[in-house]
This record gives sequence, C-alpha cells and structure tokens, in this order.
Amino acid sequence: MSFAWPWALPLLLAVPVLGAAYLWQLGRRRREAVRHPSVALVRAAAPPSRRWRRHAPAALLLLALGLLGLAAARPQVEALVPVRGGAVIMAVDVSGSMCATDVEPNRLTAAQEAVRRFVSRQHDDTRIGLVLFSGFAQVAVAPTTDREPVLDAIDTLTTGRGTVIGAAILKSIDAIAEINPDVSPASTDYLTAPASPTPARAVPEIVVLLTDGANTRGVTPETAAKAAAARGVRIYPIGFGTTEPVSLVCTRQQLGGTEQGLPRWGAPGTRGRDGRNFLVIDEPALKEVARTTGGAYFRASSADQLQGVLDDLPRSVQSELRTVERSAALAALALVAALGAVGLSVRWRVFP
Repeated sequence: MSFAWPWALPLLLAVPVLGAAYLWQLGRRRREAVRHPSVALVRAAAPPSRRWRRHAPAALLLLALGLLGLAAARPQVEALVPVRGGAVIMAVDVSGSMCATDVEPNRLTAAQEAVRRFVSRQHDDTRIGLVLFSGFAQVAVAPTTDREPVLDAIDTLTTGRGTVIGAAILKSIDAIAEINPDVSPASTDYLTAPASPTPARAVPEIVVLLTDGANTRGVTPETAAKAAAARGVRIYPIGFGTTEPVSLVCTRQQLGGTEQGLPRWGAPGTRGRDGRNFLVIDEPALKEVARTTGGAYFRASSADQLQGVLDDLPRSVQSELRTVERSAALAALALVAALGAVGLSVRWRVFP
C-alpha cells in the first residue's frame, strides 16, 4: 500500500492524544467522587453496571477519527480491475489433426460450435479478433465489435498441414498492437524479448489459444510467450482432444473443397526427431505459455468440456493492473463508526 498524500499521516497522532485525554478525564472523575456511608445502598439504587457501554461511543469516535486520518492520506493499492472495451483474440488451430473423430463429429466442428457461442456471449463493447494457424498463422479477422465477420470466419474454417503455435502467438500480439499503442508488434523482434520478462502492467487485451497438437516448426511457444509477457499480454491456452489414435475425417468444406491432404496417425511427418507425436497436445509447452504470461491453462477432452471451459472462462480476465484509491471506502467506514458512536451515546443515555 502507498499513500498519495503521506504528509497527512501525522493527523493520526490526534487519535492517541484524544484517547489519552479521555482516560485522564475518567481518572479525574474518580478523584472527584462523593463519599457515602452505605456502599450497599448505593449499589442497590444504581442500575446494573455495564462499564463497556460507557466507553463504546468514545472508542467508535476514535476509530472514526483514525479512519478519516488514513483517508486523508489517500491510500492506494495495485489491483487487477475488470475493464470493458478490451479485446479477446481467439487463436484457433486448424491443422489436419482437428479432423480427428475422438470428439464427435470431429474436433474442428466441436471447436467451431464452442468458439461461436463464446464469441456471441461477449459484451457488446469487447472487441473480438480471430487468428487461424496450421502450417502458418494469419489474422483472419482484426479485433472488432462487429460479431458477423468473426462468426462468418468461424463457420468457414478449413484445415491445413502443420501446427505453428509460436507463430500464432506472435500474430495475436500483432493484432493487439494494431489497437493498443502500448503494445509493440512482435513478429519481427520476438528474439529480442528478455529471458525473464516481468511486465509492469498487464494490458486489457488477452489471447485465448485453442490447439490439439504440438508446435511443428518455427518459433517455439515458449519463446513467443516471452515476447507476449514482455508486452503484458496474457495467454489462456486450451488443450483440446484426447490421446487416443483415431481416424481423421473432415467435411469437404473443412478440407477446402478437396478430400486429400490429411495426415494419418503415425504417418511420416507427424512425429519429431525426439519421437514426439505432433498430433497429441503438448501440455508442458502450453502450461509454460500460461505461466510465463500470467494466464491459465485449461484441458478439454470432449465437446462438452470445451464448451464448459469457454463458458466458464471468466470475463474478469479482461482486466488490467491499476492503482486503486481506497479513500472513499475508509471515509464511508469512518462515517458509519461516527454515526454508531452518536447512536449508542443517545440510546444508552436515554435507556441506561
């Protein structure tokens, strides 16, 4: 916590001074007590003793003064504040493995339905952008509040060979840079990103990355994530699909009008030199992307789980780190304490 007006903090010294004066006054009253020959008679005539009642109003009044003193110093805290008018970049994998039928009718169709619903449910002034990637990444729809071009692009997705997750992250950063002057493009200078970036401020724009495989070429997801983190861009990866080898079946439209060009499970080119299957989710890499950028990783192995992840993805992720002043809250508490002191004083004086 910091204070905008720290010079006002000495006002808090009034609280212990007034507290000491109150205690001194109590002691002075005891010294001026009147003697009576029958203590028992005085006790019988006096109302039940509730000493704390005598001091509660004074304590509340001192609390109110202390809160006002703190409010006068204008305390401030750093907090993530939800904002409207940000942007969500949907980076969707359209590689051939998205034709896998382990998710009915296939991964791509399930993803289209889930992403369409997610886009439709966003706030009207939230801009939505769409980045598609397979063997290369492209900004299919620049961030916009118009839902129609985004939904049209989702409905006409076609697959391709390869999965460039790192390039998709860089393209998503570039899409954000077009609408946020505080974010610099990343496609040309991602190699200059610091090894351990520590962004001072998270931007309101986020990236939701949906993929079912592993990076096959180009910049690695971990390297691209460092470029994103250096710019305050948070990434929320979603690993989609199962690890069960099944057939790859897409519609003619999803194949771009042709029935050829789909990879087979275990076919040449679907495994790396280390034996890694590019058609299976690279969860360690996606988790590292989320950790590096301050986002969160989600796993979905069915259409229902994917829909649930997107439905539950809190809209509050569209937030930014801001300096929030707490003076108003402290002043309100001080008012409540002062009114309580007055109310208790009046009530217990009339009804002892």
